[in-house]
Formats: sequence, C-alpha cells, structure tokens
Amino acid sequence: MNEIQRRRTFAIISHPDAGKTTLTEKFLLFGGQIQVAGAVKNNKIRKTATSDWMDIEKQRGISVSTSVMEFDYLPDGETGETYKVNILDTPGHQDFAEDTYRTLTAVDSAIIVVDGAKGVEAQTRKLMEVCRMRNTPVIIFINKMDREGRDPFDLLDELEEELSIKVRPLSWPIGQGLRFKGVYNIYEQQLNLFTPNKQRVTEKVAVDVASKELDAQVGEREAQQLREDLELVDGVYPEFEKETYRSAEVAPVFFGSALNNFGVQELLDCFVDIAPSPRPTQAEERLVEATEPKFTGFIFKITANIDPNHRSCIAFCKVCSGKFVRNQPYLHVRQGKTVRFSSPTQFMAQRKNTVDEAYPGDIVGLPDNGIFKIGDTLTEGEILHFRGLPSFSPLLFKYIENNDPMKSKQFQKGIEQLMDEGVAQSFVNQFNGRRVVGTVGQLQFEVIEYRLEHEYNAKCRWEPVHLHKACWVESDDAEELDNFKKRKYQYMAKDTEGRDVFLADSGYVLSMAQQDFKNIKFHFTSEF
Repeated sequence: MNEIQRRRTFAIISHPDAGKTTLTEKFLLFGGQIQVAGAVKNNKIRKTATSDWMDIEKQRGISVSTSVMEFDYLPDGETGETYKVNILDTPGHQDFAEDTYRTLTAVDSAIIVVDGAKGVEAQTRKLMEVCRMRNTPVIIFINKMDREGRDPFDLLDELEEELSIKVRPLSWPIGQGLRFKGVYNIYEQQLNLFTPNKQRVTEKVAVDVASKELDAQVGEREAQQLREDLELVDGVYPEFEKETYRSAEVAPVFFGSALNNFGVQELLDCFVDIAPSPRPTQAEERLVEATEPKFTGFIFKITANIDPNHRSCIAFCKVCSGKFVRNQPYLHVRQGKTVRFSSPTQFMAQRKNTVDEAYPGDIVGLPDNGIFKIGDTLTEGEILHFRGLPSFSPLLFKYIENNDPMKSKQFQKGIEQLMDEGVAQSFVNQFNGRRVVGTVGQLQFEVIEYRLEHEYNAKCRWEPVHLHKACWVESDDAEELDNFKKRKYQYMAKDTEGRDVFLADSGYVLSMAQQDFKNIKFHFTSEF
C-alpha cells in the first residue's frame, strides 16, 4: 500500500444530538488515541469529549467548530500496513451549517449518524443534499439502539425515501432498548458480543449464527428473530458491492450504540476496507489527480485561538496532490507570494504535533498571521483555484459596538480574526461607518460575544438593525453601478474583501431594485 492508498479522510455529520461527537470519541478509543472516552452532556462522566475543546462547547454540550483528528488503525486479525484515518467532527447545529458545508469540500467520504428513535431529521436531509451535489459516498450509522426506538426495517425505508439513496444493511441489531444484546456483522458474517461499557473497549466473543451457542448467548427468542431478519435482509436488499458505494449510489447501513460501544468496531473495520482513498479534486483550471507528483492544497477553515496562551490563528489546509514538506517554498496563489512553513502541525482536536511531511488526504495546520482567507490555494508554482467554498447571504443582522473604549485594539483584532474564521460576516455601512454583523443563526451572536470576552478580553454590545438580505452587487456598466450606489447610499456597505454589498431592508425594496437596475447582477453567495 502506498501513502495515498492508506489514507481515509472523512467527515462525521448529523442533526444535533444524534451522537456524532460520541461516535468520534469511540473511534479514537479503538484507534488507541485515548484510553478513556469522554461523552457529551453527562454529568456523571467528568471527562468531556476530546473534539469539543472550546469552553463554550464544554458548557453547552454542543460542537460549534469542526475539529480535526487523526490516528493509525489496523482491523483485528489483519497484518500489513496500518490505515491512516483523518476524522473531521462537524457541528450539527444549523447555526453553524456553513462550517459543515465547507468541511464537506475537504473530505472523500462521510458517515451520517441517525438517531434510532427520531429517524431522519431536517439537518440530515440538508447535509445529504450537499453530499449528493459533490457525489460524496456516505455510510449511515443508526445510533442509540440501546433506547426504545423504531423498527429497523421502517428506518431503512425512511432512509431510502427521505435521503433518495438506496441502502444496504451491513450489520443488524439483536433486539433494542432494554432487550438490546448487540449487533450481528453481516459484512464479515459473524456475531461479536461486547459487554456494554461507556468508556473502554471490552473483549469480544465471536459466535456462529447457525449454532446453538447463539441461543445460549442472546436467548432463544432473540436468536430466532435474528435468523428470520437476516433471511429477510438477504431477500430484500441486493448484494453489497464496493463500486456502487464509491459512486454514491448505495449507502451501507450499520446499527449500534456509540455510547455503549456496540457496533462501532464493525463500522470502523468495514469503513477502512471499503471507503475511497483520496479522490481527484476539481479546480477551475483542470482536474487535479491525487497521484500527481507536485503539491497542491487549499484552505477550507481558519481557527483562532486553538492555544489560548498564544492567541494564534491556524489555517487548515487539505492536501490534494503531491507531498507537503516542511520549510519548502510554496506559492500562495491569491497573493502571488512565496511562503514557507517552519512549524506545520497535525491535530488531535486541540493537541497538535509538528509534522515534516503530509500526503494527499491529510489535513495540515499552517500558522496564519493574517495571510490566509478561506478558499486560498497553495501550489508549487502552478496557478490553480479550488472552488466551492461559498459564504451564504446571512439571515440575521445586528450592529456590533465596542463596549469598552480602552480595549478598542483587542476588539478590532478579535472581530477581524473571528470574521476570517468564517464564524459570521461583517459589513461596514458606507453611510454611517458602523459595522454590521450578519449570521445564519442566533447562536452565532452568542458565540462571538463569548469568544470576544474570553479569548480577546474585549466586550461588545449588540444593537438591532432591521435588514432583510445582504447581496453582493456588480455590473459591467460602471455608470449604472455608480448611479445605483448614489441612489441607495444609505444601504451600501463593503465586506471584508472591499466588495460592494447592498443591504436591502425588505424583500419589496430588493425586488424593486432588481427591476429598476437591469444591468446590475445581485449575488446571494460571495462566490462569483
């Protein structure tokens, strides 16, 4: 196996509370990265989840930022080289959907977590649409089988209907709720029984389904039910083929309980076996193959203050082709400058190690002193632009004001770094010079206020502003654009890139402007 073939880079996505972060934690446990698993929102377990490292995440029990983790893994009984697994644990809350959409541009496959009692939820549908747009192969993990939930066959029907994709179960639950005994592994045709344990991996017992031993292990009624279910599964669903999964036509389905460690190892073993290694990436100029010798990569995320003692920014770079080497000169395409990185890092959420080289599929953290923006490309000299990292038009707007005049420097720096991170968007109104912050959800305002105070030692206050939509305007007719800006000068603003933005205060005003100014293009994402 070469370096590219052993890489598996994927995102874990779901509706809030389906159990993404708990599943990530269990993967790290099987990968030997942590010895005791943390969980989200359980006061008895004092350890919080590894991937939720921000204070606000620990307090609220939600993920507000994508975290990157990597580990080596080799399934039991296999010999040879280990697989290098890169996990991106994404926020489920819809207020941070933009972070998740961007993360999906940097992965080769995805695992969707579905709550066994609630089935497919709104955010799951949206994320599946993004996967479909990009033809990303998905595996579905139906979680929380240790609680009373719905019939597994009903859940499979709902997945096919709601997510418009064919499914094929590769593991099957034995009972559910209080009667949940474990998971039968259809992919390897063996039964593994674990003792439920929330924080450690326990010994597994292998059992043959046709034998009497099964009745002894799980009870006669459950054993009979399992045999009938498996017959039905084989009768209803076609044989599993790797190719249909990799071309995103079929989604393999696993059942289990991430909290109790049931079904997680089956999922992980099968995942490293069938998931695609790094795939080609589409740039504006051409298709970039992972096997090309020259390095290319793009920035899909920027995080400020991973280390609170240093107030540093880290840009996350996805390696698309070639080999990234520390201290090598690379071209920063947007700025046309050559840059070198003496301390690139690889991650375990907040912990990080310096790395000397990285291969396609890896995520490298580059120290950022303000030179990067989301979507920037790095190459060995070729001019390439990787696209598909849009900022959407915000839905909510507020004026942000500095509440402590003595801290204006910290306030400015905090706003700049948080906006570069893509937490929200900021516009400066040309009429009154005030700064307007636009977000997708209310929670983002709270996160900005919290992080300004706790990370930058600055206080802000919000003031209401009544706006309907922000749209980027451009025109080939300079005179008409000038005329438009004069007519609407109260509602004209500049974004952080210095582009013209029209802040319409109502839908009526916007549609009238579109009618009156035929030669002006109104864009609702920042990518044009």
